[in-house]
Order: sequence, then C-alpha cells, then structure tokens
Amino acid sequence: MCGGLNTNLFRNLLKQISAYQAKNITVDICTIGKKATAFFKNSGLSIKSVLVDLGDAPHFDDLLGTVKVMLDSYDSGEIGQLSVAYNTFENTMTQAPTITQLVPMVAANIDEADGINHHWDYIYEPDAQEALEALLVRYIEALVYQGLVENVACEQSARMIAMKSATDNAGDMVQDLELIYNKARQAAITQEISEIVSGAAAV
Repeated sequence: MCGGLNTNLFRNLLKQISAYQAKNITVDICTIGKKATAFFKNSGLSIKSVLVDLGDAPHFDDLLGTVKVMLDSYDSGEIGQLSVAYNTFENTMTQAPTITQLVPMVAANIDEADGINHHWDYIYEPDAQEALEALLVRYIEALVYQGLVENVACEQSARMIAMKSATDNAGDMVQDLELIYNKARQAAITQEISEIVSGAAAV
C-alpha cells in the first residue's frame, strides 16, 4: 500500500551487498519487518535475526535484542562492519534509500579552521573505557531506532501519496465511465426515437 518504497530500498541494499560479494566479503543481515523478511528469505543470505510485528509506533526496547546480536557478532570478530539500511524522510514526496555505517565509526571531518584547540581533562567513574563502551552501545541503538522511526514516517507518507494517486485515478475513471454511459444512453434514446418515427411514417 506504500508504492515502491520498500522495494527501492531492498534493491539499493542488494546492489551494495553484490558489491561486497564481488570482493569475496560475506554478508549477514538482520531483518526488521515482514516485508524485509519475506524479500530476503530466498536471497541466499545468512539472516542472523528477524524482528516483526512492530506496528506503526515501535518502541526502543523492541530493537535491543536485534542490535545486541549484531554488536556481539562484531565484538567476537565474526563481522568487520555493521551498517543499517532505511529510508530517509526528506519531504512528503521524497524518501531516499540510505545505508549508514554504524561500526567501525567513521570520524567526522573537522575543518582546520573549526578544529578543536583546547582539551579538558575529566575524571571518569567508572573507567573512561568502560563508560565510552556503554555510551557507544546506546548511541548505536539510538541510530538504529532513528532509522526505524524515520522509515515508519516514510512509509506513512508513501501510503498517503499512493492513496491520493489511487483516489485521483478512481475519480478520472468514474468521469470516463460516466461519459461512456451518457453516450451509450443518448445513442439508445436516439435509436428508439428513430424507430418510433419510422413506425409512425409506415402507418
């Protein structure tokens, strides 16, 4: 009911996966939603986890298990990179397929003019490494959740556009059918009048 929103995202993702496979890189996926699960079920890819039935108002806690599966795979060295694919909501008419790398994190480009020229020294409790690891996990979970809710917004927008197009098309069809009906009715009336006049003339 939302047009080609999901299909465009899946095709874009398959192109990226094909590029990795061309370099002999194995790709594992976690699917979120019934459409993604049905699409990738017969793709030959290894599906690590499946998450369905989130509804139109997904909760943050619902994602924690899926994110943990992928982060554990990254920590154990099974995978070398973790990305999330979703649709970015640009405006009501435009939704762009997006693939964002989560880990390893890509450092932001800082212009020399805007560079950091000062540093503060903090005392962390617990250890700075432990605090950073916990924060990074929460940050990655938040990025995945952001992708999910943005995809939901795109889906609702695409549904609205698809339903508007269907309504407009139905209206055009009704007008065309009314025109055809009126022409057929007029032709039938004209024929009846012609037959009546011909019968009267014969009498």
